[in-house]
Amino acid sequence: MSEQQPYTCTVAITLEVIGGKWKSLILWHLRVKTLRFSQLQRRLGTITQKMQTQQLRELEQDGLVHRQVYAEVPPRVEYSLTELGQTVIPILEQMCAWGKVYQKKQMVDEVKVV
Repeated sequence: MSEQQPYTCTVAITLEVIGGKWKSLILWHLRVKTLRFSQLQRRLGTITQKMQTQQLRELEQDGLVHRQVYAEVPPRVEYSLTELGQTVIPILEQMCAWGKVYQKKQMVDEVKVV
């Protein structure tokens, strides 16, 4: 978490750690299995290499993602969720479920307007 002002609201803390466009998606993809940088990048689609590196570093600093470097040539780096990172998955599952409900409502509202 960044070294800004201390939060008193735990929702704000949660959003600081997993909020934004990419962090929750990275965690979502890592929930299933360990991935290499390029595998994760393919799943994320339009993320730049610089942004992916930044987001992974922040998640690692916050203790949600583990980075494993293997002493090989070329070096192999894999990312996985830590034990703390696993505790975020139920939150993401709830966000996914809410997103589906919201998406259906939006489609129904669009049909009513047409």
